[in-house]
Amino acid sequence: MNAPDSLLRHLDALGLGGSETLYYNLPPARLVELAVRRGEARLVDCGPLATRTDPHTGRSPNDRFVVKEAGTEGEVGWGSVNRPISEATFDTLLDGMGRYARGRTLFVRDCYAGADPRYRIRVRVITEEAWHSLFAYNMFLRPAQPDELADFEPDYTVVDLCDFNAKPDKLPELNSSTFITLHLSRGLVLVGGTHYAGEIKKSIFSALNFILPAQGVLPMHCSANQANDGTNTAVFFGLSGTGKTTLSADASRTLIGDDEHGWSDDGVFNFEGGCYAKAIRLSPEGEPEIYQTTRQFGTIVENVILDDERCIDFDDATITENTRISYPIWMIPNASESGQGGQPETVVFLTADAFGVLPPIAKLSPEQAMYHFLSGYTAKVAGTERGVTEPKATFSACFGEPFMVRPPSVYAEMLGEKIRQHGARVFLVNTGWTGGPYGTGSRMKLAYTRRMVNAALAGELDEVETTEDPIFGLAIPTAIEGVPSDVLVPRATWTDGEAYDAKAMELARMFSSNFEKYAATVPEAVREAGPRVETLV
Repeated sequence: MNAPDSLLRHLDALGLGGSETLYYNLPPARLVELAVRRGEARLVDCGPLATRTDPHTGRSPNDRFVVKEAGTEGEVGWGSVNRPISEATFDTLLDGMGRYARGRTLFVRDCYAGADPRYRIRVRVITEEAWHSLFAYNMFLRPAQPDELADFEPDYTVVDLCDFNAKPDKLPELNSSTFITLHLSRGLVLVGGTHYAGEIKKSIFSALNFILPAQGVLPMHCSANQANDGTNTAVFFGLSGTGKTTLSADASRTLIGDDEHGWSDDGVFNFEGGCYAKAIRLSPEGEPEIYQTTRQFGTIVENVILDDERCIDFDDATITENTRISYPIWMIPNASESGQGGQPETVVFLTADAFGVLPPIAKLSPEQAMYHFLSGYTAKVAGTERGVTEPKATFSACFGEPFMVRPPSVYAEMLGEKIRQHGARVFLVNTGWTGGPYGTGSRMKLAYTRRMVNAALAGELDEVETTEDPIFGLAIPTAIEGVPSDVLVPRATWTDGEAYDAKAMELARMFSSNFEKYAATVPEAVREAGPRVETLV
């Protein structure tokens, strides 16, 4: 498709005019062809495109910034997540990217974010690599008709020039030559110094996290699915590696989306048009729906190891544990065509507990739900971020703090209101370790987790007998059909009960210490819904 005049004017306004070659909204086949020809990637057996992004094989949170400017300064939750950067530094980066782009090839993709047309934003992605444009094609919502783009004016633009490196010695606000900078008022994101494609999609997620609350929509770092008849919608909160994609891709249910959604007065809607699944140890037995996408043309596989016949070794983590697959959601056979669902009946908080002390599933009261949502406890899985080489305990508010632009309390209050309004039941599910901590115990069997989650969605746990965890106060089901009873109570899985008690005390104190920063902003009932640390003295 020829580039419209409005695009050329936009590029000139950004200082990005003067490229040698400009490709606009190329179809996947052309992008794959160019990516291979340009040496960006290799074809894999059965058709996928394989690329490497090292040394950046995950997000670079210390290089993410939000421009501090008068229009939005008072609405941003500033701190270690939303690091401020001046407009002067932002403009210097944009000017440098403009000079860098002159005489080079650029790829432009116009697309959307938000399956509900009432809350949809128009997104333009400008990249210097063909495979990044294919990534944008896979991950965002694609125009249904070509004529939709005739008068396309983006609400947000992402400029990703991955080989343009900043000079932190001349720009002291930066931490390195890598940068991901978000200017909220101008609707503009600049990405440089990293080939990791996940920065593209997460920057738009961050933008929506700022935009939607003002419209009464809760943005969520979650997957979502529903029964095949369109009822019984469920959402799964969790950081990368906790099982959002795996558990929502259930052959018996319709997939709404695997990572980012909005919860409006009418229900849930997907932000994206694709999935970005972890590939490490992927198998046709454990995750058949996701595995089959790696046998299709147009799929992108990142940082995997290929053998001499160009077949993928999914068990090889030589480059990173954070191997990834990007594919359009329609490659999942039971994916929703509309990307929308009803009001959630079930809310699941996923955690990968590296301490091995949280139960595999527990029922939460509304107050406990708010406590655990604000806590957002999990273990960062190796490779998800630079420098993380093994699971590390962390607390990430809203199970997605790295992408939340407003203060966490804004999202927590909205979630609490929606849970109460729609009577959603809430569960905490531990997909992490059992029988001991990381290095001693083992990861919870996926088959058990699937069975427990399905029981929760089916209402089997609504009236089931429970036992209360003496430290965390969680209501643990005593029996679930298809799951060994000794798996359900964590202490029973440890060979040394006293060692379990010590580790549980350690984690409980971590919860309590982390929650201190929210204590003054929540009701007393929410504060008291956490671990009973006073019993540990």
